[in-house]
Amino acid sequence: MTVYRLVKYLQMQVIQTEGEAGMDGAVGASARWQWPVGDEARVPYWVYTDPDLYALEQARIFSGPTWSYVALASEVPDVGSFKRTAIGERPVVVVRGADGTIRVVENRCAHRGVKFCQQDFGTTTEFLCPYHQWRYDLAGALTSVPYRRGLKGQGGMPKEFRLEDHSLKQLKVVERGGAVFASFAEAPPTFEDYLGPKMLGYFDRLFNGRPLEVLGYSRQRIPGNWKLMLENIKDPYHAGTLHVFFVTFGLFRADQPSRIEMDDTGMHAVLVSQKGEQVANEVTSNLGQFQGDLRLADPRILDPVKEFAGPETVVMQTLWPNVILQQQTNSLSTRQIQPRGPGAFDFVWTHFTYADDTPEMKQRRLRQANLFGPAGLVSVDDGEVIEMAQQGLVGYPEAAAVVEMGGYSVDDTQHQLTEAAIRKLYRHYRQVMGI
Repeated sequence: MTVYRLVKYLQMQVIQTEGEAGMDGAVGASARWQWPVGDEARVPYWVYTDPDLYALEQARIFSGPTWSYVALASEVPDVGSFKRTAIGERPVVVVRGADGTIRVVENRCAHRGVKFCQQDFGTTTEFLCPYHQWRYDLAGALTSVPYRRGLKGQGGMPKEFRLEDHSLKQLKVVERGGAVFASFAEAPPTFEDYLGPKMLGYFDRLFNGRPLEVLGYSRQRIPGNWKLMLENIKDPYHAGTLHVFFVTFGLFRADQPSRIEMDDTGMHAVLVSQKGEQVANEVTSNLGQFQGDLRLADPRILDPVKEFAGPETVVMQTLWPNVILQQQTNSLSTRQIQPRGPGAFDFVWTHFTYADDTPEMKQRRLRQANLFGPAGLVSVDDGEVIEMAQQGLVGYPEAAAVVEMGGYSVDDTQHQLTEAAIRKLYRHYRQVMGI
């Protein structure tokens, strides 16, 4: 028994027995993992490190009745256009079929499970497995199998073998406003019900029906648990303490008009704020990160143009379980989370613009995108601090995070000094996971 398992055993006094396994093949979560009793303001560190819990997340969350972001429709613009991506750790392919429909299929051959698509993007007329040359059309239907009838009376597939029984598995797909989501569930909720009216309003604000155009991508692998990134964007408290750029230039600071709003379930949330100025005041005087004499060599990076209704310059929306939708000044992007074990995740940024934007606006969005991504003037802080968080908590599974900022409420607020969205997130998480 590892030290980690021993600590958990002594802490929880749980004896595993046969018959605890649920329908998803995992040991009953309520027996395996115990949350601090009656305390929503604590998050046990084993949530970020336990490999068995991580495996259960793949089954109940990413393969459950959720809608996961997979692409922008403009990334697969033509018949045969495809994009390789993943939902959780399950590889999938987004492809536009001969009828113009966007489909999402599992990226595994129905024969021996080979990950047949190895390109991030491309255009094709069919999918071909390199191992045994099984062929599939753009709808995922199996069209041919080499030596299906054998050769010279020898070998071949059984007589009852039928091509139509071995298609690529298709996921449920929804496209709204140019964004594409997929679900492994046979009967997921409608996308509108999944987001709820409040979150749907913010979603439609960004994906408003105008055709989209991809400006570019950023990718990074962050050595931390995937949930830490969702927490990070549900956490306005850190914006005014961690980010030197935010604090100094007033992009997102505690003295600015701000709010956080959540859906009824706790799955989704938005952080909203309004740009301020580089000014010394009672807030900045207490923050070591504020640098009143810092100047930009190119101030155009902070040259926002109003384009949405309302005074907000920042709207960051987290949609459970795998995407963050960003509007920071005029920089627009999706941030897709792809877990890679309990201690790492890939973070994929897709920077986009509206196709009918002026050349000047597209250039402005590109310039402002330098604030974000792996080396962004702001976002570089998040990747590093999440790695530091994982380093600190991994050796202490018996301890727990304290999320008491703003008290114990899980209600919407009109300020930044709260961790309510994290508390509400884990209320939902525990229900899904059976903890």
